[in-house]
Amino acid sequence: MFHFNSYKGTRRDQNCNCFKTNRSLKPVLRLEASAQPSSLLARSDHLLRPVTLSCSHTHSISHSVMRKRTNAAVLAHGDGVSNPKSLQGDSKQGANQFPSSKKIFLLCLIFRMTNSLFVQTYFNPDEHWQALEVAHRITFGYGHLTWEWTKGIRSYLHPMIFAVLYKVLSVLHLDTPLFMIKAPRLLQSFLSAFGDLYMFKLSHVLYGGHVAQWALFSQLTNWFMFYCITRTLSNSLETVLTAVSLYYWPCLRVYSSNDPPVSRTWALVAAAIACAIRPTSAIIWVYVGLMELYASCNKLKFIFLEVVPIGSIVLGLTFLLDRSMYGSWVLVPLNFLKFNFLSSGGDYYGTHPWHWYFTQGFTVMIFTFLPFMVVGITQSKHWKLSGLILWVLGLYSVLGHKEFRFVLPVLPIALTFSGYSLAMLSQQYSSGKKSKKATNSRTKSSWKIQAAVFFLLATNIPMAFYMSMVHQRGTEDVMNYLAKEAHHANLKSILFLTPCHATPYYSTLHQNLPMRFLDCSPSEVKGIPDESDRFMMDPIGFVSEFVKNWSQPSHIVLFDSEEKHLKDFLLSHSFQERKRFFHAHFKVDRDLQASVVVYVLME
Repeated sequence: MFHFNSYKGTRRDQNCNCFKTNRSLKPVLRLEASAQPSSLLARSDHLLRPVTLSCSHTHSISHSVMRKRTNAAVLAHGDGVSNPKSLQGDSKQGANQFPSSKKIFLLCLIFRMTNSLFVQTYFNPDEHWQALEVAHRITFGYGHLTWEWTKGIRSYLHPMIFAVLYKVLSVLHLDTPLFMIKAPRLLQSFLSAFGDLYMFKLSHVLYGGHVAQWALFSQLTNWFMFYCITRTLSNSLETVLTAVSLYYWPCLRVYSSNDPPVSRTWALVAAAIACAIRPTSAIIWVYVGLMELYASCNKLKFIFLEVVPIGSIVLGLTFLLDRSMYGSWVLVPLNFLKFNFLSSGGDYYGTHPWHWYFTQGFTVMIFTFLPFMVVGITQSKHWKLSGLILWVLGLYSVLGHKEFRFVLPVLPIALTFSGYSLAMLSQQYSSGKKSKKATNSRTKSSWKIQAAVFFLLATNIPMAFYMSMVHQRGTEDVMNYLAKEAHHANLKSILFLTPCHATPYYSTLHQNLPMRFLDCSPSEVKGIPDESDRFMMDPIGFVSEFVKNWSQPSHIVLFDSEEKHLKDFLLSHSFQERKRFFHAHFKVDRDLQASVVVYVLME
C-alpha cells in the first residue's frame, strides 16, 4: 500500500478544454501497510491531507485529485467563478443537487404566460408586420408583406412558427378575435420560459444555486424583460436562443466533475438558428466562437467537423424554406448585410449618436439593476461574459440606426451579474457565525438586501405595468375593436390616416376586407418623402389630393393630433366619430398622440 502526499505534475493547458500531466514530475509516495483503500473516499475533499490507496487505484484516483486541484486553482484565479469565501457552500454543490429543470421551467412558464396577458400595448411594428402579418398570409392567404419581403432581406423561418399556430387554430375553429390576438404572445411566452430556464442553469453552473436564484429574480422582475420578451419580435426568440446556446459553450465554464454534461453541438445548433432568424446575431457568436477556438484542443476538428457541418445544415434548410416561399433562390443573410451594413439602409428610419446604447438605450433597459450589474461584474470577475456585453454594445454602436430591441439578447447576461451582486449581499446576511460582531454584521446586511429588493421592485414593477398596459395601447385597442366589428359584419373597409405601420393589420382583423395605410417604403431616390411623411407634414393638403382617387372607406382611423386638422374635412364628407381610445400620456417621436379615433361613414 502506498501513502499519497501530493501530486505536483498537474496543470490545465490554457489553450485547451482538457487536462495535461507533466510526466517528468512524479507523485511522492510513502509505504503504509495498515491503511485501507476506503479511507480515500472518506477524506477526498482534503487534497493535501495524507490519504491511502492501492497501486491499482493510483491512476484513476490521481486524475480525480488532478481535477479537484485544477478546479481549486481556477477558483483562486477568479476568472469566471464566484468568490470562494462568500459562496463556499455553492461551490460544493454536486450534480445531484442541481434543481429540477421541470420545476424551474414550470415556474417560468406560469410567470411568462401571465406576463403575456398583461402586455396590451404597442412597442415596435415588427412585432406584427414582420412576424404575425406574414404568418397570417401564409396560413390564410391574405395579409400585407412590407418592402423587406420584396427585397428578400427577411427569412420565413420566424413567421413560420406562428403560421403553424394559426393553422392549428384554424383546424380547431378557434381563429376568433380573442384567440388571434392572445395566442401568438402565449406561444412566445412558452418559448421565453426556456430562455429564463437556461439563464438560470447557466448561472447555476458558473456561480452556484444561490446566485442562480437571484439571477432568476432579476430576470423576472426587470421591467424591460417583462415588457418585451413575450412579444412576437424576432429579437425575443433570438434572446431565447442566445441563452440556450451560451449554456452549452464549454469555453464559458469552469471545469468540475460536479457540472452537468455540456454539448457543443447544441450550442452550435442554437447559435446557427439564431443567425438564420437574425443575421446580426453573428455578432455574438463571432466573439464566443473565437474564445472556443482558442480554448479548443483540436481547432481543426472544431471548425471543419462541427462549425461548418452544423452551420451548413441549419442555414441550408433555411435557404430551402426561403426558396419555397419566395419562389426563387434568395440569400437572406447576404441581402440583409448589403442593406443594413454596406448601404446603411436602416438609417432611413432614423439615426442616433454613437454613444446612445451606453447613455440611453441599454441603461434604460437594465434600469435600476445597472449599479448591481456593475458591482456583480467586479465581484465575479467573469470577464468573458462581461466582455460579450461590451462587444455587442460596441459593435451595434457603429451602426447609425439603433433600437432597444437590437441589444435585447445581452440583457439577461447583464441581469445575471445583477443577481450575482444580490447573492453576495444576501450571503452576508445568511452567514452562520454567532459572535456579537457577526450578529451586528448580519443585521446590517439584512437591512441592505431588504432595501435592495424593495428598491428594485418599487422601481421596476410600476414601470413594467405602465409600459405594458398603459403607454401606447390605443393602436392595439382600436384594432381589437375593429376585429370584433368585422367579425359581426359591421364594417366594409378601413383607411388608416396615421404614420405607417402604427397599428396591427390583417393578423388582428382576420377578415379579408379592403384596408389602406400610408406607405413608407424607402425610396430609390434619396430626399423624396414617402406618403407617411407627406401626410404628417401637411395633413390637409395630402388628404385633399388623396380623396381625388380614393374609394371611400366605411371607417377611418387617425390620431387626435391629426384629427384637429382634418375634423372639418371628415364632417364635410359625412364621417362622424364612433369610438375614441386612449393612447399615451407623453410624446415619443412626434407630437403627443394622446388618443386614437375611429370615424364612421354615415349613410
